[in-house]
Amino acid sequence: MLHLLLLLLLLFSNVGRSRSAVVKSLPGFSGDLPFKLETGYVGVGELQEVQLFYYFIESERSPKDDPLLLWLTGGPGCSALSGLLFEIGPLQFDYSDSSENRPVLKLNPYSWTKIANIIFLDAPVGTGFSYATAWRAYNSSDTSSATQTYEFLRKWLMSHPRFLTNPLYITGDSYSGVVVPIIVKEVYDGNEAGREPPMNLKGYVLGNPVTCEVKDISQRIPFGHKTALISDELYESTKKDCNGDYVNVDPTNGACLTDLEMVSKRLEKIYLAQILEPICNFMSPNHTRLKWSRSILEENIINVVSMPLQSRPWCRNYNYLYSYIWANDRNVQEALHIREGTKPEWDRCNESLSYTKDVLNSVVYHRYLSKTSLRALIYSGDHDMAIPYVGTLDWIRSLNLTLLGMWSPWFVGGQVAGYSTLYVVGMKYDLTYTTIKGGGHTAPEYKPKECFAMVDRWFSYYPL
Repeated sequence: MLHLLLLLLLLFSNVGRSRSAVVKSLPGFSGDLPFKLETGYVGVGELQEVQLFYYFIESERSPKDDPLLLWLTGGPGCSALSGLLFEIGPLQFDYSDSSENRPVLKLNPYSWTKIANIIFLDAPVGTGFSYATAWRAYNSSDTSSATQTYEFLRKWLMSHPRFLTNPLYITGDSYSGVVVPIIVKEVYDGNEAGREPPMNLKGYVLGNPVTCEVKDISQRIPFGHKTALISDELYESTKKDCNGDYVNVDPTNGACLTDLEMVSKRLEKIYLAQILEPICNFMSPNHTRLKWSRSILEENIINVVSMPLQSRPWCRNYNYLYSYIWANDRNVQEALHIREGTKPEWDRCNESLSYTKDVLNSVVYHRYLSKTSLRALIYSGDHDMAIPYVGTLDWIRSLNLTLLGMWSPWFVGGQVAGYSTLYVVGMKYDLTYTTIKGGGHTAPEYKPKECFAMVDRWFSYYPL
């Protein structure tokens, strides 16, 4: 009982004000970090019961001039550390030099921090190292999480006023495609209402974004047909029998159910995140089930760690195990200044969130933002079957924007890196949509060089 009281006192003593610390070195990386890393907590919500944890990395080029990005990883419930280590951050695991008990870090030559200041945020509450001091505060939703993230950003900028004039972009991928447009609207409306501090909001960036889960998942069937995974005959039969709706199926529609069962059999051995890669199911070292995104990329359980190395198939998912080993190391948590006792265990994607999906389709927010003077970049890995590009193109076209730039290839190193198109509204709002050739879910993990070139050009207002 005494131990519990001491723990509660510790938690509440840490809630009073936001705290941050500079991290100069990290276990697994040799020498001092060649970039500025700050970590910390910002209290939001009633009585600051929600403590959101962040990693802030200054631009390695020009911190005072380069854009400021707020980055949210999907899920909901996937840690920002996943985006940092596996996608766009300055560090990544050196798989050739790492062992199961000794993860080694190296520099990412295509880190977006080479051209931007980035706040990687663990949101919603319960994600990564973010926590709450009261059980009721763990209940969150799309809208409440967006509100808390907006509050976080206001408080963070007030404590980091030198970044108030930097161009601000709200960014993220996967399920954050639902939440990011809500946050952008809150920031925009807050500026219009004169809320402090004023933010230099310029736009938003979304990768492989969930927009409407039902429609996004339904688009897997047209995508499977386009990529020759589903035959012409089966596709036409399924489209006819199911009336184009492959998720909300009438249980009395036997023909549709039969077609969908046949479709499932054709796709059950396909890795949804990148259809060209092997499907590899695994367990984490502590035998908890791993998923990239709840209801989007589910894995079956096979204990890969116990399999002999020579008989183990190459598996991209196996790379994620290093993050569990590294982030749950006490020395790592001390280096990151994690508050002791606030989280029993770090999860790359927390499946136990008390989370309500109360925004079933975020297109309404894009439609609202299209009436502003903001800019948007939306990109899709063209081999992502989890959130297929065909569905993303569908909702973008539903905005009825003016097509300015035709579907055209763009290049990196003299090779086609993807295909892009540009939409505008008058001389104000513009939306660039692009595919990343060979990219999966999510694209920067599969095509880091191409994605870096994409954002470098876009932030600089250059054509892709």
